Amino acid sequence: MNYLGYFKLKKEPFSNAPMQEFFYSSRSHSEAILRLKYIINSMKGLALLTGEIGAGKTTLAKRLLTSLNSNKYQSGMMIMVHSRITPIWFLKRVAGLLGIETDSSDKLELLSLLHERLLELNSQGLKPIILIDEAQMLQTREIMEEIRGILNMELPSQKLITFILFGLKELNENIHLDEPLAQRVALNYKLSSLSLIATENYIKHRLKLSGAKRMYFSKEAVEKIYHYSRGIPRLINTICDNAMFETFIQKRPAIDAKLIKDVSLSLGLNYYLTKKTAVIDKPINHKKNVLSYKAIDDILNDFNKK
Repeated sequence: MNYLGYFKLKKEPFSNAPMQEFFYSSRSHSEAILRLKYIINSMKGLALLTGEIGAGKTTLAKRLLTSLNSNKYQSGMMIMVHSRITPIWFLKRVAGLLGIETDSSDKLELLSLLHERLLELNSQGLKPIILIDEAQMLQTREIMEEIRGILNMELPSQKLITFILFGLKELNENIHLDEPLAQRVALNYKLSSLSLIATENYIKHRLKLSGAKRMYFSKEAVEKIYHYSRGIPRLINTICDNAMFETFIQKRPAIDAKLIKDVSLSLGLNYYLTKKTAVIDKPINHKKNVLSYKAIDDILNDFNKK
C-alpha cells in the first residue's frame, strides 16, 4: 500500500535511493561539480569533498562519475564500508578500477603494475580518475601513505592520476595522518545544506519529476520541513515521504504545518535541534555567493566541450 494512486503520481518522489533522475542541482552542488571538474580536467591530483550525513555526497559522486566520458577518462568509484582495510586490498582495488587484472598480493608488483598502467593510459590520452565515497573510513596512516605513493607516480610536466575523496568532516582530520599527503590537497570543498528557498524548490522538483500536477505542501509546511530537516536532502525526503503517507491514510486534501510537525517529532528529528553538540551547517547566503547559476552552467559547458 502506498500513496501514489492517491496523489496521482507515477513514482515515489521522496525515495532516499541515490537516483540520478531526481538529482537536484542546488547552488552548492553545482559549484562543487564545477570545482571538481576543474580539478579533474587539470589533473591536480587530490581533492576532498565533505558534508553532513545526508547532504547528498554520494548522489553528487555518482553524478560526477557518470559525467566523465570514457573516451577521455579511465574512471571508477570505490565505496568504503568499514575502516579495517589493508594497504594490499586498497592497491588491488585501485588496480581493478584502472583496468588491471591481477591476482598478485605482492605490494611491489602491484605498484609496478599501477605505474605501468598509468603511463599506458597517459600515452592513450586518458585521464585516470578514482572517486572514493565514505572516505572518512580511511583511518590509518598506511592507507594515506599508499594514496600519496600512487600520487607520486608522475611525469615532470603532469600528474598521472587524480583522487577525489568524499566523506564526513572527519575526513579533514584523517588526511593529516600523513602530513605530506595533506599538503597535496588541491581542493577542499564543504557541501552546504539547502536554504529555505532551495528546500521548497527541491520539493517541487521531485514532485514534478514524479508526475505531480500541483504542490501538495503548504508554504507553512515547507517552513516546518526546513526547520526539522535543517536543509539536509535525506531528512527532507524522509519527512516528505512520511507526510504524504499520513495524508493518504487520513485522506487529507493537502499537507499542512501541523502534520509536518507531528511527523517530524514521531521521527525523533527534534533530537538534532536540541542536542547541544550537534553541528548545524548554515544555509548558503545566495547574496554573498560570487558564482551565479548561469556562470556555473557556462563554465561547465566549456569543460564538457574540451
